[in-house]
Amino acid sequence: MTLVKEKQLKILEKGKVTTPKGFQAGGVHTGLRKTKLDFGWIHSEVPATAAGVYTLNAFKAAPLQVTKNSLDKTGKIQTLVVNSANANAVTGPQGEKNALETQKLVAEKKGVEVDHVAVASTGIIGVQLPMEKLYKGIHWMDEAENQGAERFESAILTTDTVTKYAAVEVEIDGKPVTISGAAKGSGMIAPNMATMLSFITTDAAVEQSSLEAGLRQVTDKSFNMITVDGDCSTNDMVLVLANGLQENQTLNESHPDWDVFLNGLQYVSQDLAKQIAKDGEGATKLIEVQVKGAGTDKAAGEVAKAIISSNLVKAAVYGSDPNWGRIVCAVGYSEQPIAVDKVSIALGDLQVVDNGLPIDFDEEAGTEYLQQETVTIHVDLQNGTGEATAWGCDLTYDYVKINASYRT
Repeated sequence: MTLVKEKQLKILEKGKVTTPKGFQAGGVHTGLRKTKLDFGWIHSEVPATAAGVYTLNAFKAAPLQVTKNSLDKTGKIQTLVVNSANANAVTGPQGEKNALETQKLVAEKKGVEVDHVAVASTGIIGVQLPMEKLYKGIHWMDEAENQGAERFESAILTTDTVTKYAAVEVEIDGKPVTISGAAKGSGMIAPNMATMLSFITTDAAVEQSSLEAGLRQVTDKSFNMITVDGDCSTNDMVLVLANGLQENQTLNESHPDWDVFLNGLQYVSQDLAKQIAKDGEGATKLIEVQVKGAGTDKAAGEVAKAIISSNLVKAAVYGSDPNWGRIVCAVGYSEQPIAVDKVSIALGDLQVVDNGLPIDFDEEAGTEYLQQETVTIHVDLQNGTGEATAWGCDLTYDYVKINASYRT
């Protein structure tokens, strides 16, 4: 994937999932949560070509299974609904029945085909979904006071402290195409479908197979490159809906503007992924790890994820301790080819290791650098041209507090 020229990628600071043509969204409080919004939806005027990627956890939640089955059949989504507070995971046949019933009732409410409805849930595992509360949410979907992308963004949250959204505009066939997204994620975030819910909308026309391939490609450089705590959840997925209402020539890999579209999708996905990492439970800092000089991009990615997943590295960043030994340790156990006498490491602009050996550096400057809200760790393996970037957060006392009382 080649980089697009800056003028071809316009960042929409206030863009929402409803910014692309033909999308509506909303949210409502049904009682699943005590006071906050807990049931949200996105709806397209027409069936949208869709693609998804899903958690690798063996205990895949019922709504995820139902959504995947429908998307595999039709390749289309027109309406998606999300509830928070209850994951509807590890709930057996009754959980599947509840997900299917939700899908059926939403289809009836919105006048769309059953298999064009996606359902998603997030929250506590192992508890049956209280359907009487979802009935209320579905009933209220068309009420004017419940409309708005901001309400959707809030309704999908669990332990998140902020809503997460991103949007860009790109030029396809001379037409302005918008790509927007909203996400939730704060804990149970780990590489390999780095765990959260993310929903991306676009008014571009895209072939389904190309959209699916493109999503997988950008996921490997965005959602699969973040971690908060190393736990891979049961419910998490990314869905992209392309409704084609800008009426461009249908995009695929042979279209001259394919890379322009893909870079827009990459930007939105990466921005959402970074927001999730930054909002990790109890987090105070965003950590970015840039690795270059690996044998392959994949090898660089594995090294970056080893560093960003290290609790010792995360704790050191929280304490503003420039303990580079923890970084070296993570590089060493990444199970990638490493020439130990070539590795160089820097904290921001402050180099601490050169050709596999420590160098004198100003400890106070290292401590001061690590007190910033965003910390960048640079690793040069000097063993090839592969490179990758991963994102995570520091590990704090509050992470333990939040998860020690999650159900209470």
